[in-house]
Amino acid sequence: MRLRDKVAIITGSTSGIGKAIALAMGAEGAGVIVNGRRAEAAEQVASEIRSAGGTALAFPADVTVPSQVERLVQSALEIYGRVDILVNNAGGVAGVPPTQYLEDVLEEQWDKVLDLNLKSAFLCSRAVAKFMREQGGGKIVNIASEASRVIHRGPSARYQYTAAKAGLAGLTRAMAIELGPYGINVNAVAPGQTLANERQQANWNSLSEEEKARMVQNIPLRRVALPGDIAPVVVFLASDEARYITGATIDVNGGRTLS
Repeated sequence: MRLRDKVAIITGSTSGIGKAIALAMGAEGAGVIVNGRRAEAAEQVASEIRSAGGTALAFPADVTVPSQVERLVQSALEIYGRVDILVNNAGGVAGVPPTQYLEDVLEEQWDKVLDLNLKSAFLCSRAVAKFMREQGGGKIVNIASEASRVIHRGPSARYQYTAAKAGLAGLTRAMAIELGPYGINVNAVAPGQTLANERQQANWNSLSEEEKARMVQNIPLRRVALPGDIAPVVVFLASDEARYITGATIDVNGGRTLS
């Protein structure tokens, strides 16, 4: 088990990519702190990890709120005595139209999306960094997105999300430089189009084969990702196998950014 005796906080891990990461890390021996805003959903994932023989606790918190982030990290330290891995996965674009012209972007939408996708990673990283320094190392993995590198023509598919994920890639590099001397690796994973939840999977299944082929024509591997395609890369970056990798953003998009 590559993460035996490690303690991992995974934000936004009640569904989709975050859940897949939590399950994968639990299977690799980590003690997992499952985080989300809904206590019931967090406990369900923690229960799945325990049922598979792993160790997990649910801790609901809004990671855009500094006081709740501090409580999340302090609770992990009180229970386990350390935090070895932080995965900043919380994110999304809930409530934002899929396409908008610049003049239609509302300030409150901008703030909400940047808080969830970028500020949360800053808050959580800040909270764990001092303890990782004291314990002699750790791993921080940020979940970015190909959205910061692949820009579509016409009205943007969410200006806010694109800006936030580009900012997360920059934050990754900046933290890697500062925290590297303390044995802390900071990296990012940038997924491409991923069927991250049941709704997205159902929408995909409703498409004709011709529509699916058209949607993946710019992806060399000719398919969209599943959460299980992303989680192993995150586990790798959180393991000792990636001990000499820091400041990197790894694309997991089937080669889409090549075209």
